[in-house]
Amino acid sequence: MTSVHSITIPLRSNDEAILVLGAYDRNAKLLRQTYDLELYARSGNLRLEGPRASVTRAASRIEHLLGKHRKGRELDARTIEEILLADGDDAAPTATGSAVATSGSSGGSTRDEGRRSEGARRGHDGWRRSSAPEHVDLSSLRVRAVEARTQNQRAYLEAIERNSLTFGMGSAGSGKTFLAAAAGVRALRNGSVRRLIVTRPVVEAGERLGFLPGDLQAKLDPYVRPVYDALFDLVSMDEVHRLEEAGVIEIAPLAYMRGRTLSHALVILDEAQNTTTEQMKMFLTRLGEGSRMVVTGDPTQSDLGLRQRNGLEDAAKKLRGFADVAIVEFGPRDIVRHPLVEKIVQAYEAPVRESEEPGR
Repeated sequence: MTSVHSITIPLRSNDEAILVLGAYDRNAKLLRQTYDLELYARSGNLRLEGPRASVTRAASRIEHLLGKHRKGRELDARTIEEILLADGDDAAPTATGSAVATSGSSGGSTRDEGRRSEGARRGHDGWRRSSAPEHVDLSSLRVRAVEARTQNQRAYLEAIERNSLTFGMGSAGSGKTFLAAAAGVRALRNGSVRRLIVTRPVVEAGERLGFLPGDLQAKLDPYVRPVYDALFDLVSMDEVHRLEEAGVIEIAPLAYMRGRTLSHALVILDEAQNTTTEQMKMFLTRLGEGSRMVVTGDPTQSDLGLRQRNGLEDAAKKLRGFADVAIVEFGPRDIVRHPLVEKIVQAYEAPVRESEEPGR
């Protein structure tokens, strides 16, 4: 009978949960395979359950990773994986853990070592696909034809083709995300980039991420779903999933871009009005050789706190006029959703009448 031990590690933010568990729970799967344990995030805590030795060792590695993160160290995917899988003599019980043991004995070190080696191989293969995608012939990729409907949309598509950094700012429904995704898929097919990377900030608009149901992937799905909707309109669902598996398309939270250099890729930051100035700086400095970036957002729909500066507006103001940087601003006339949406946007942007002011 195997003794079951548990440790709870407090997390300070959603970013820390994403850091440890990985985009779409990749690190969580790796930890389960390597240490033969169960782990899950709940109510702002990370809980580990399994054999005492495995839980203690994994908790030590996670604490080590969190310590580096809290000191402001930049951590790429390979470094994170190496920290989580490292075998050392520092596997001491963590001060933040609360352990509960049941009767039985622990053992099976040979089996654990075999699982650890297998997990490490799988983990390295998985991350290499993100940084060095498999060779995939995209010349025959079937992509839905997309045409700009307004002058600003045409200018936007041309700007993405010609500039290393393009900002698409303006009204909801003006095609900012869809056209950027279309430009990315087209760039993949013609071979001008090797990867399409789409990222979004995880901002809780009225809900705390920790209180949403499901594991981390289930919690993040609502935030990235609009990106998938755009891609599924352009390419078949099967093709999108095939390209994801090959590492050609990557969709991940913004927090997961930290410490990476994004080369030979078209990188889209969507909903950028929900980034802080620090997050925006972090993202923009990921630009690598042979890459282009597209930043989209509507400054009027920010979910940040009242005292937080908007990274989108701040960056556009700082970088306006720079060579190789384009800023395209959309208005109500560029809205291509239901005709009523244009009227709704105009109504909300109109000056407030005296009779509508609070207290009157």
